Amino acid sequence: MNTVSNESTLSSNSSNGSSKSLWTNNRFMRMFIAYALATFGDWFDALAIQVMVAYRWGADPLIIALIPVCMAVPGIVLGSVAGALADRLHKVKMMMICDVVTVLLTIAVLFAPSAAWLLPLLALRAMMGVFHVPAQQALTRQVVPEEHLFQASSLNGFVSQCSKVAGPLLGAVTLAVFSPQVCILINACTRLISGAVLWPLRRLTEKREPSKSSTLEGSPLGEESKEPLFTQWQKGWRFILSSRTLLSTILFGCVGLMAILMIDYQFTTLFREIKPGNEALIGWMGSSAGAGAVVIILLLNRLPRIGYGWGLGGGYLLIGVGIAALGWIGPQTSEIWVIIWGLCIGLGNGLFMVTLNYLLQKETPPAYVGRVFGIQNSLSSVVLVVAPLAGGALIRATGASLTFQYIGMATLTIGLAGIILQRILWEGKQPRRLEPTGELGQESVRQP
Repeated sequence: MNTVSNESTLSSNSSNGSSKSLWTNNRFMRMFIAYALATFGDWFDALAIQVMVAYRWGADPLIIALIPVCMAVPGIVLGSVAGALADRLHKVKMMMICDVVTVLLTIAVLFAPSAAWLLPLLALRAMMGVFHVPAQQALTRQVVPEEHLFQASSLNGFVSQCSKVAGPLLGAVTLAVFSPQVCILINACTRLISGAVLWPLRRLTEKREPSKSSTLEGSPLGEESKEPLFTQWQKGWRFILSSRTLLSTILFGCVGLMAILMIDYQFTTLFREIKPGNEALIGWMGSSAGAGAVVIILLLNRLPRIGYGWGLGGGYLLIGVGIAALGWIGPQTSEIWVIIWGLCIGLGNGLFMVTLNYLLQKETPPAYVGRVFGIQNSLSSVVLVVAPLAGGALIRATGASLTFQYIGMATLTIGLAGIILQRILWEGKQPRRLEPTGELGQESVRQP
């Protein structure tokens, strides 16, 4: 009985940071493994679905373009609501329900006879991700001591980027040997295992302890859980609007994301113009970008510290350099430069994403983490729908190479602005200094 009680309660030792290493935090490690399985599965069948729609069904390009749109709409409509629910409901159970429903929807995708059935199923499956992400982030903030938050964000980012490389690669191998249906079935299995890994945490009690940051707008945490969902949703928005650091971060992220997503789906268009005989070039570029992200994430855990402006602005600067350089590549340019600039884009992407996730968790009280991530996801989804359409129109008007040059320079400028104006945007705040102690996974904390 005592064992169950100890396992199912967020102990004060965990919240106070007495854990010596993140690797000995059993709750986080279970969440980490479940997240790794789910993320890998999502990328594993992404290529299979595109092949099934484009080659097996011979769908119209407009139908193919609707796939990312259908997957973004749930985030726009439900992102901020999902964040409020994550702060209100039992997070582990919420994540497990999302995993189970995702398994059922993935099996339904397996038997979809046409795009008319596939698109709604993909939208519903994406909706489960909209609810899963803020719950996972909010629970991470509760089970991980503050001095380990940066490492936890880095590990999650590392898995995400590795999945982007290994998932499509292994999916392509499986696709060559078997069929798209096998890839989709493997995704369903990884989600099922993800839910099973979380199962022992189902009785975990989310202990909320009073602190200076836990009482906002005169509403203690114990009473806030009894408030209507709409009231909690409003408080989430008011909290972001009252925090210059969070508001600047989300707006800065959306502006840069708008520029990047204008060409994110157009790399094949660019390579078709400059290297029409090399269809594998997009794969090499994607793999190099993923490798760059993995490298920078591994390095971030070894740096003594990084400022918010350098992480966010520097990330966009590197991405902008890579995109603009790709726009200047010509038919006679060696393919090795595509790999080099893809690596540069990956370095920037990894730097930005780790800094963003860490900042949102570090600067948000535990009771508001779900809502903050939900609202950020909702705004990003709006950009995800608008930006590709604007990018397609710009490419049609000016051509792929010029568009990449323009977008790259714009992204580079946004990154420079973030670095130069970091004390204005982020009030001069710096993440705490993380200093390795010599043992893997352990570090000491010192204020800069």
